[in-house]
Amino acid sequence: MPESVASYAGVLAEALAAVGQATSEEALDALRVRYLGRRGAVTELLRGLAGADAVERPRLGAQLNAVRRRIEEALEEAVARTREAGRASARAAETLDVTLPGRRPPRGGLHPIGRLIDEISEIFLGLGFEVREGPEVETERYNFDALNTPPDHPARDAGDSFYIRPGLLLRTHTSPVQIRTMEAEDPPIRIIAPGRVYRRDALDATHSPVFHQVEGLYVDRGVTMGDLKRTLATFVRRFFGPKHRVRFRPSYFPFVEPGAEVDMSCILCDGRGCRTCKGSGWIEILGAGMVHPRVLEVLRGRGHDPADYTGFAFGMGIERPFMLRHGVDDIRHILENDLRFLARFAS
Repeated sequence: MPESVASYAGVLAEALAAVGQATSEEALDALRVRYLGRRGAVTELLRGLAGADAVERPRLGAQLNAVRRRIEEALEEAVARTREAGRASARAAETLDVTLPGRRPPRGGLHPIGRLIDEISEIFLGLGFEVREGPEVETERYNFDALNTPPDHPARDAGDSFYIRPGLLLRTHTSPVQIRTMEAEDPPIRIIAPGRVYRRDALDATHSPVFHQVEGLYVDRGVTMGDLKRTLATFVRRFFGPKHRVRFRPSYFPFVEPGAEVDMSCILCDGRGCRTCKGSGWIEILGAGMVHPRVLEVLRGRGHDPADYTGFAFGMGIERPFMLRHGVDDIRHILENDLRFLARFAS
């Protein structure tokens, strides 16, 4: 015999009370199975209708279906309330506390080599020089021919320079800017030319196929070797400090005559002798000399007689002075862009 209508009301009241006490979706799912599942209480009552009186069966079925719908509605409402409560709890946990100190985003900055170039440029600007730039892809004329570098010079070999095609290469120094400037401007010319250069060197602690240089050029009437020495001595003392001494040693470069290697007293041992300066007390920092008369021939293109002018030129790498000033023992640290290394030089 089927249960009475009163028992239907009892199942409904029990289900609604259980739903009202549930605090999670897992508990509500369990109640759904308990009352509406294949073996649930309401499902069992529906099966019992088969033994009811044929006259009463429609009324009892309608009552039981109403109980099932009410339990389903209660479960759906409870699930919605539980989910909203979870979202509210999450929002409360994520609320921004405006009284907390903010987190500063990391700041970018100039690479230390770029900052060093700016510092060197400022020194020479104070000495009356101007900054000029040129292309990194150069013709052999500007990179070699106009700089009095003969065709059989080792630097012109493909094993030493990066050729793009015959007659065109990545510049091996910034000296081509000297020629381009003398072609475009009238003396007096007093410039520096900082920039990136390329040579076929194996990468190790002290060499790189890509590095930076600063070239200098001064052309005018009556320029002497004394002007060169005074300019470079002033630069060294302003850049490295007033206590450092400078010396010039004879050397050969195709585009200057006479040429000289320029040394300064060791920055680490102050000239007493150490491992860095190999016990000599001196460190080579740049090459220089009086501009070769053949290089000055380019002035004819602007209607000037080269014999009326003299000049001096100098060039130095940027990475080496940087390593000396900051005690860096491996040029690869400068090139690898490791933020831990670069942060040491952030202002």
